[in-house]
Amino acid sequence: MRITATALLVAMAGLFLLGHHYQAVHPGWGYLRAFAEAAMVGGLADWFAVTALFRHPLGLPIPHTAIIPENKDRIADTMAGFLRSNFLTPAVVARRMRDRNFARGIGNFLLQPSGSGEGRVRAGAGELLAGLLESLDPERLGMQVRAGLAQQLEKFDIAPLLGNMISTAMADNKHRPLIDAIVRWVGLALEDNEEMVRSMIHARANALLRWTGLDERLANSVVDGLYRLLAEVLVDPDHPLRGKVEEGLRQLAEDLKHDPATQAKVAAMKKELLDNPAVADWWMSVWERLRHGLIERLRDPQGELPGQLGGAMAELGRALHDDASLQWQVNRFARRTAVGVATRYGDQIVKLVSETVRRWDARTVTERIEGAVGRDLQFIRINGTLVGGLVGVAIHAATQLL
Repeated sequence: MRITATALLVAMAGLFLLGHHYQAVHPGWGYLRAFAEAAMVGGLADWFAVTALFRHPLGLPIPHTAIIPENKDRIADTMAGFLRSNFLTPAVVARRMRDRNFARGIGNFLLQPSGSGEGRVRAGAGELLAGLLESLDPERLGMQVRAGLAQQLEKFDIAPLLGNMISTAMADNKHRPLIDAIVRWVGLALEDNEEMVRSMIHARANALLRWTGLDERLANSVVDGLYRLLAEVLVDPDHPLRGKVEEGLRQLAEDLKHDPATQAKVAAMKKELLDNPAVADWWMSVWERLRHGLIERLRDPQGELPGQLGGAMAELGRALHDDASLQWQVNRFARRTAVGVATRYGDQIVKLVSETVRRWDARTVTERIEGAVGRDLQFIRINGTLVGGLVGVAIHAATQLL
């Protein structure tokens, strides 16, 4: 548009020269000369006016030119004040939102199918959450989750819970399979380390026992006795050793629930465990596996998670679309929230606008405003050129008649 306006001005200069050259040939050339002369004046005047808004014409420091860059701070304050007075007042916000059914609009969006025919949220919820998990710093997020869990665990008194778990398990005889498993594990451990046990017995036997060979018989007796004891405990639910173990478990449960010393020991063990660097490393490895697994499941188009998310959001959209009472509550909440934001943070919002414009350099302000309205300003130059020419013709005609 700037080229068009300038080309029109150059064309008027050419017409002026043509009319001036042939003015003596015919009176009509005078009208052409008057039109072109006045058009050049109008075009040049409007070019000066338009240019003076953004820069110094021809680089000359003429007073009251380069108006926008010279007054950008005042423009920033004026824009902020206009925004605060005409848009961010509670009355204006409430009036603009009174007839808006935000709830129905949200419901329509959630129910509207995507290009693949699926619900919009079902198609995009999984990818949105997966992208969110990928965009966050995994190490920092994992440490924050760990810190939150550790903070909650530090506040949680775990000893009474363990005591209640042991008491409940024993009341339902659910501790017996655990004892059986421990007995079997001890038997397997003894079988795997039988030679070490025999060596320990031989090493501790005196010289007489070794000389007479009784140490081997003693080792056999000890090992066989241990195997026999474990077998008896395993097959006899009422074995005295089981009773001793159960008695110890009952006492442990009572101490965990009521003994301050035992509870303090458990709390100290818990704190030591939480402070252990190995636990932090273990948690980070677990968190990474959880995060990657969750991302893969979210990005699976046939997976359960996107379907569950999409189904839940679709139900919410249907409720927002059809339930008039829910719409009224959501819309009222939206209006109150918007009015509250305008009331509490209106000054901060306009201050943000003002400070942002103030931080722009003069060239940036000029380029952005000129980019927004420059095309219309070039129309002013074109109109000024044509209107000036018409006025010139009218003045020439009046002088001829008079």
